[in-house]
Amino acid sequence: MILVLLGPPGAGKGTQGAKIVECCGVPKISTGEIFRDLAAAGTPLGLEARNYWSRGELVPDEVVVGLVNERISCDDCLKGFVLDGFPRTVRQADILAELLAGMVRKITGVLDFDVDPDQLVLRLSGRRTCPNCSATYHLTSRPPQVDGHCDHCGQSLVQRSDDNPESIRTRLVEYATKTEPLLAYYEERGLLHRIDANGSPDEIFRDLEPALVTMGCGS
Repeated sequence: MILVLLGPPGAGKGTQGAKIVECCGVPKISTGEIFRDLAAAGTPLGLEARNYWSRGELVPDEVVVGLVNERISCDDCLKGFVLDGFPRTVRQADILAELLAGMVRKITGVLDFDVDPDQLVLRLSGRRTCPNCSATYHLTSRPPQVDGHCDHCGQSLVQRSDDNPESIRTRLVEYATKTEPLLAYYEERGLLHRIDANGSPDEIFRDLEPALVTMGCGS
């Protein structure tokens, strides 16, 4: 199973991707997480990517494609994988199709997580992350047990530089202009499954389970 997760920032792709991985037994590949790890390590590629996302802008194709190609060629992806954060444009979707064709593979399905824009701003502005173990919290919906500190390792939580209201608005505009055309692209190919992502994580997963079953995963 090769699955693509679409949806604006804050739509819950990371949370649902983790549930899908547990259910289906394939790795989740998040370009955002990989780039943040590289930036924390001080690598040139990671620092270059951070220059873009700190301004709320998309990382250029040439920076992303090489990383994705290398990652999906790893042995743990032989049985499939879930892509979170790529593709983000029609051009990237074409490139992905070409990469997979070269491996004699193709996308199984695409999940689009649809959320009200006001809900997205609320979700993202309250999000906090652990710089040590990458655990994610929310000030109202999922606060840590000890205010400002990670439940798992005790590290002080931080707000991502692109989770401020100004960057959030920029990211939503970027998504609307560059990524939403992917919906028509994948719908034309019969791959798109639309998911109402305004509810709780458990409610959202119950909504997407039938789509997983049609793709050969789940019960």
